[in-house]
Amino acid sequence: MKRSSILILVLSMVLVLSLTVGAFAQVNNPNTFTKINMGTIDSLDPHYQYDNASSEIYANIYENLIMFKEGDITQYEPLLATEVPTVNNGLIKNDGTTYIFPIREGVTFHEGGTLTPEDVKYSFMRGLIHDRNGGPWWMLYGPLFDAGGLSDITEQVVGVENPSELTAAQSAEVYAELDKAISVDGNKVVFNLPKPNPTFLSVVVHDNGLGAIIDKEWSIEQGAWDGSPETIAEYYDPAKESDPLHEQTNGTGPFMLNTWEKGKRIALDRNDNYWREPAQLERVIINYIDEWSTRKLMLQRGDADVVYMDKQYQSQVENLDGVEFISGLPNLYTGYGLMNWTIDTKGNPDVHSGELDGNGVPSDFFEDINVRKAFNYSMNYDAFVSEVMDGDGQQARGPIPEPFLGFDEDSPVYTMDLEKAEEHFKKAFDGELWDKGFEITILYNTGNSMRKTASDMLKYNIEQINPNFKINVRGIQWASYLDRMIAGKFTLGFIGWGADYADPHNFTVPFMRSDGTFGNFKGESYKEWAKENGVDSLVNKGVEVTDREEREEIYKEIQNIAYEYATDLYLYQPTAHILMRDWVQGWTYDPILHDGIYYYRIYKAQE
Repeated sequence: MKRSSILILVLSMVLVLSLTVGAFAQVNNPNTFTKINMGTIDSLDPHYQYDNASSEIYANIYENLIMFKEGDITQYEPLLATEVPTVNNGLIKNDGTTYIFPIREGVTFHEGGTLTPEDVKYSFMRGLIHDRNGGPWWMLYGPLFDAGGLSDITEQVVGVENPSELTAAQSAEVYAELDKAISVDGNKVVFNLPKPNPTFLSVVVHDNGLGAIIDKEWSIEQGAWDGSPETIAEYYDPAKESDPLHEQTNGTGPFMLNTWEKGKRIALDRNDNYWREPAQLERVIINYIDEWSTRKLMLQRGDADVVYMDKQYQSQVENLDGVEFISGLPNLYTGYGLMNWTIDTKGNPDVHSGELDGNGVPSDFFEDINVRKAFNYSMNYDAFVSEVMDGDGQQARGPIPEPFLGFDEDSPVYTMDLEKAEEHFKKAFDGELWDKGFEITILYNTGNSMRKTASDMLKYNIEQINPNFKINVRGIQWASYLDRMIAGKFTLGFIGWGADYADPHNFTVPFMRSDGTFGNFKGESYKEWAKENGVDSLVNKGVEVTDREEREEIYKEIQNIAYEYATDLYLYQPTAHILMRDWVQGWTYDPILHDGIYYYRIYKAQE
């Protein structure tokens, strides 16, 4: 070969090598995925967690019996079960009241235990007994017991309203009632429902943490429920920090916990012993940074693969090199302002004096319907949707979002009308509020600029109405935000509800029922009102009837009650979006997991 030919060959090889190396170099840290979120997670216990940030972690560490087919929330496929129960395959029997799940063999937990049907039963029983205040277990108590929670069962069986007061003997009786619903038959786990319920499969699907399967023996060793029928009182409604699974995990999922630095970051490592093919990513890191400018810079530099972004910043990212912005995704979500009808004023700086004296607000401030209506008339809904959301969504019409039964685009909604707001403020507390004025602090979770803007809009409009009205806006960390709601010290703040499963019942219970997540946060006055005015029975009826048209009328009536009584301030239903580097591959939108990601399918490569 001529020397010139050798030189050309060498140069060609160098060029090809350089191009190949350059192509790979364009993808930063190809085996590590970094997401920048705002706020923080609440708990690592899948049976305790009930917020979007925490659910993303659970969904990658733990697994359920079944999961949604990729990109379709109407179809299921097996996960830790080997088949999805249907009438055709004989795993749904007795007119829809018996569900049978054959359990997959050869599955190993992260800490080395082997999955058994007893682990599955223990996981559900532990969660039912756990039933923490403000938690997700109402979703399973409905289908399995036609009840709202453990307290309903204890009152029904032994006449004790508070499960923490059960004696050992009473606890055994209650356990026997719970035990009827879930049994083990060889390698199968059987669920027995008192009557058909259209929500059951969608409740136990993988996107919902309450169906996560944990290792029985390992969990007991850590201090979780000991499996004894006599000990229900000891394990009911644990405090978050005393929950033995609050900071440690042991699932069967594609990733396992490396570290959790509270309020800062969480890191997951690939499970190389996963029962399916291991994930392509070796590590997932989620950092929690509230400041948008920092998140944006990390995305631009390629230090982050996905970042959280409020819609109002869309114009800043539309033309960034190497960045992909996908918007207009369907979002099964209702954002609203929660008003606490019975504020715990003791040691609560957000109520200031705690009295109706012009220097604070009393505990029953939002129990007055005129106060609630005045606040509703003080929000500029059109400006919020058009400017803050950049038109990417719509005004909420009540608890039920589009496209579920009960949503009606012609139903009545509040509009900003400061004259009507003034009219209702003058009627509140028999005119005393108008004369004396008030001071209140309303809250938003730091990093969520949309909620801050909504709070600022309320402040600006209400303070125009009367110089004696003063509203302070305060941001706090997400975990503290949830803690204040649970403690009853919340005044008013913006929050939202995304679908746990695809049915309007999933929205009417938390927003409207007295023992629902948000209903429970609004205190005793709301609970009494909801029971006395038939709201609870109407919500329950919605899931009991099977006729579609009858269900639709029930849900329309619930929407109208929320409007007529101004139970809260229903603000918006957004569309969803994601902001990520263009090297992210394998991503599929999941409207139940919301802005969370199932990392098992993700990899990084330039197309």
